[in-house]
Amino acid sequence: MTTAGIFLLPNGTFFVELIVFVVLIVIIGKKIIPPITGAMSERQERIRASLDAADQARADASAADDERRAVLEGARQEAREIVAQANRTAEAVRVDFQTRGQAEFERIVGGAEAEVALARQHAVEEASNRLGEIAMDVVQRVIGRPVSAEAHQDLITEAVSALHSDAAGSAAASSGAHQ
Repeated sequence: MTTAGIFLLPNGTFFVELIVFVVLIVIIGKKIIPPITGAMSERQERIRASLDAADQARADASAADDERRAVLEGARQEAREIVAQANRTAEAVRVDFQTRGQAEFERIVGGAEAEVALARQHAVEEASNRLGEIAMDVVQRVIGRPVSAEAHQDLITEAVSALHSDAAGSAAASSGAHQ
């Protein structure tokens, strides 16, 4: 058996290959692995920073959402208060106009009643004056001779007083019916 035929025995090429392998391992360990490890660490740090930034952005968004909801609720509450105030103001204006309208109505009705009473009084006075003349004219026609109004003034005054008392009683009855 020859030594060249046994493949398990080390020869010179094995030692050269072993030295080249060790040198390559050392070169890779000193020149290639550190930059790759640094790049991986740097990338890992960027990913961690991105995750932290995402968490911070999520927290900021949640806080902004909470603030937006609080502002929105405040605006809704303010709108409710404005509507309530507007309703109170409208009710006050309605009551004020109703009160003013009622006062104006009472003023107009009072003025009309005063005008009616004054017109009634003028009508009664005019009727009284005319009644005296008519009564004297009727008496003159019935008797057939002239009658002196001055001589019978007491009869004329008594008739006019009776007319006034009847007119006052009917005026009181008609104003009582209107109320």
